[in-house]
Amino acid sequence: MGCNSCSSAKDGQPKGCKNNGTCGTDGCNKLTVFDWLSNMSLPSGSTPFSCVEVRFKNGRKSFFKNTENLSLSIGDVVATEVSPGHDVGIVTLTGELVRIQMKRKKVEQDSEDVKKIYRKASQKDIDIWQKSRDKEEKMKVRAREIAIRLELQMKISDIEFQGDGSKATFYYTAEERVDFRQLIKEFAHEFSTRIEMRQVGFRQEAARLGGIGSCGRELCCSTWLTDFRSVNTSAARYQQLSLNPQKLAGQCGKLKCCLNYELDAYIDALNSFPKTETKLQTEKGTAVCQKIDIFKGLLWYAYEGEWMNWHKISTEDVNEIIAANNNNETVASLEEFASDLIENTKTEFENVVGQDSLTRFDRPKGNRRRRKNRNKRKNTNKRPSEKQTAVSNQPKGENSGSKKTNKPKNQRNKKRRSRNRNNDKS
Repeated sequence: MGCNSCSSAKDGQPKGCKNNGTCGTDGCNKLTVFDWLSNMSLPSGSTPFSCVEVRFKNGRKSFFKNTENLSLSIGDVVATEVSPGHDVGIVTLTGELVRIQMKRKKVEQDSEDVKKIYRKASQKDIDIWQKSRDKEEKMKVRAREIAIRLELQMKISDIEFQGDGSKATFYYTAEERVDFRQLIKEFAHEFSTRIEMRQVGFRQEAARLGGIGSCGRELCCSTWLTDFRSVNTSAARYQQLSLNPQKLAGQCGKLKCCLNYELDAYIDALNSFPKTETKLQTEKGTAVCQKIDIFKGLLWYAYEGEWMNWHKISTEDVNEIIAANNNNETVASLEEFASDLIENTKTEFENVVGQDSLTRFDRPKGNRRRRKNRNKRKNTNKRPSEKQTAVSNQPKGENSGSKKTNKPKNQRNKKRRSRNRNNDKS
């Protein structure tokens, strides 16, 4: 849904449309809506819908009447009516899809909350709007410093200027009620503009600021989620999740909204499961539920006193045992039902690649001759063994104990003896 100029460059890096949120398809913005009725023409004699949807900073949207019958399309910058002054926004939806959106959000066309569009924004309006937007970041830093100095238990998360620069709206979060009368006086003196304080919840704050969730994707609240339903810890218990606040909490500090996505499926699956508090009465003893597996439809039971030995039983068998216990009948033991469960641990893999082997890249490359030459070089460069070094390190006069070294020494001794005998005879 992004515009064509958002494609990647030659080196693979994203180009970016560089339109600063004013792209023609509105696909680069938060909470964007795809106009699937744009290619459909109206029946003959019918007039187009007079209301349009306009987006402001951080996905804030409102509906406005096109009383001047301006030719508006998605991406046009318009000046809208506010009290007092005017605001500048971008058209995000036109036509019959706006009627559907207003019906879904329960906004009536003749309501007083639906203001009108003055005109298409001129270059002067856009310049004033951009200058006001450039001041917001510096003002936010200074506003936080003033709030800390006044020791107020609040957090200023964002600032939004009106299109004509006459008013600034400060969005803040606080756990308790805050008396910011002195704060507004200092803000008005510091920034020389009209100040409006608006409190938002922690989920709304995360939706305005945006971010990346633990799943690796953008936050649901900043991309498509508009209604924030309450999330309880019971949703995690139904899904057999560990009650770890670090894993269950999102960037807003509250429980993740995605815990409600699969909750209905888990509740429907648990209808066929018996209650975990129900104990099974057998002749061998009383069994207590230790664990359940919703996907496989299995339960693990252990006898009282034998907590280390778990028996895996299917839901049908457990319901059968409970029905027997309700009729004052007892089962012999849990082993009779657990022995019937035979797991098929054999996994079959399909050759989705074709004739090629999946391990074809694991084979080492290179010629065998080169390997043989390398092995020969390694053998020649090897160090001498321990026995050879021990023999070579012995002094020349000592007996080495080997036969080869003993023979020449014996011969020398015989020659010396024979010489001594000859000398004695003479």
